[in-house]
Amino acid sequence: MKHKLSKILRLLMLLITGFAACAALYFLIDNVFDGVFVRWVEETFLITESHFYPAEGWGEVHTYINWGRLKTALLGGFIAITLLWLTVVFVASQISARQREKRSVTEISQRLRAYMSGDADTVEVFPKEQAEISVQMSEIKSALLQNERRLKEETTRKNDLIAYLAHDLKTPLTSVIGYLSLLDEAPDMPLEQRGKYTRVTLDKACRLEKMINEFFDITRYNLQQILIQKEPIDLYYMLVQLTDEMLPVLEKNGNTIDLQADESLTVPGDPDKLARVFQNVLKNAAAYSYPHTEIVILAEEKAGEIRVRLTNKGKTIPKEKLASLFEKFYRLDETRASGTGGAGLGLAIAKEIVALHGGRIWAESQEETVTFTITLPAQS
Repeated sequence: MKHKLSKILRLLMLLITGFAACAALYFLIDNVFDGVFVRWVEETFLITESHFYPAEGWGEVHTYINWGRLKTALLGGFIAITLLWLTVVFVASQISARQREKRSVTEISQRLRAYMSGDADTVEVFPKEQAEISVQMSEIKSALLQNERRLKEETTRKNDLIAYLAHDLKTPLTSVIGYLSLLDEAPDMPLEQRGKYTRVTLDKACRLEKMINEFFDITRYNLQQILIQKEPIDLYYMLVQLTDEMLPVLEKNGNTIDLQADESLTVPGDPDKLARVFQNVLKNAAAYSYPHTEIVILAEEKAGEIRVRLTNKGKTIPKEKLASLFEKFYRLDETRASGTGGAGLGLAIAKEIVALHGGRIWAESQEETVTFTITLPAQS
């Protein structure tokens, strides 16, 4: 309705402008330039001839139009007026188009602002002729909201984790100070009791060191990019080493490791970074395995890639939580028990390192079995 009314108003203004121009021209010709214009017309377009008849004693004057000149002048005037009219129409259309474009941009920006800042649906904000913009803005807003929600969740997990670590740093530190004070105050303490206190102090100090390292991991992971330097790696030897290092942790719960891999298996990659990947995944498997169960590591080369699978017996992980395992600061156990996992960065860092090597990592879980699969290119 508004668009039709605008068209009518523009046409009316055009007619008024044309009428005013004609009236002004008539006024100029009839009043201001009356004598000059008439003389010019007479001299240019009229031919006057005088005829005198001596026998009759009278004469006459004939005036008629010089059609050759008049046709040329009319044609030139018509062409000039047409060109002028076309110029005016073109300029007016350009100005009108710019104004329409400006109004359209303003209108769209207002609709975008209203849609992005409100809860209204796209159908309520955008008209039918802007359906494509409506669809695109719906997708953009959905992605922005999803990213914002994900960022808030990550920030909340990070803040909760830092608060948890900061609070729990006091516990082992207090124990270390307490036992060292006892050892200092009782120099004649029996050797057996002194050895017991020393072992407890060492355990608490190791726990304290682990928590401090988690703080450093948080800082490093957020402030620096992981860089890799590839070289041929004896994958079998690396897995054997990591298995041996994990034995003290596994023996506490009676867990064992079954390594199934070809002794000649190699992979191109950064040895320190890949060792951290397998170590993080293995620690995760050890932390969430049922006591007195076996962790199976199967490594093989298949279809031009190296595939490593770590399988352990533990609680089935719901499908909706499997993808979240590789998010920063995500921990599967919400109780934050100190014996199960750390800062929630291990698997996120592992995923980053594997991706930098051109590989993939994912998790599967069913029937109280959890499997982590890592694939890496067999050739650099």
